Amino acid sequence: MANRAEQRSFGTPDETRSFDLGALDLVKIAGTEIGRLTLQPGWRWSEHVKPIAGTSLCEAPHFQYHVQGTLRILMADGTEFDAVPGDVTALPQGHDAWVIGDQPVVVVDWWGASNYAK
Repeated sequence: MANRAEQRSFGTPDETRSFDLGALDLVKIAGTEIGRLTLQPGWRWSEHVKPIAGTSLCEAPHFQYHVQGTLRILMADGTEFDAVPGDVTALPQGHDAWVIGDQPVVVVDWWGASNYAK
């Protein structure tokens, strides 16, 4: 934790990474990076980020707060569930995910975002 108060905004991120049907905004605060992922309808990790990551599943662990939309998550062990607004998810390495419906998904990611879509 920082020794002084800090305030940052996703309106002016330190970095933005764009990929097909999505974007990651990163802010640096208190010695860490927090990410906001915005994923458009039709987005799926295995179709739109896998070519960037070069892995068969997402290997970035995540600790996320779901702000908007429905994100379906499929773990390597076959566990599948939907994350909706108000949910908090802790996802270990080895998963796929995709947007369900016609509303964009927005999540705030406290863990794993700095390595996402690199």
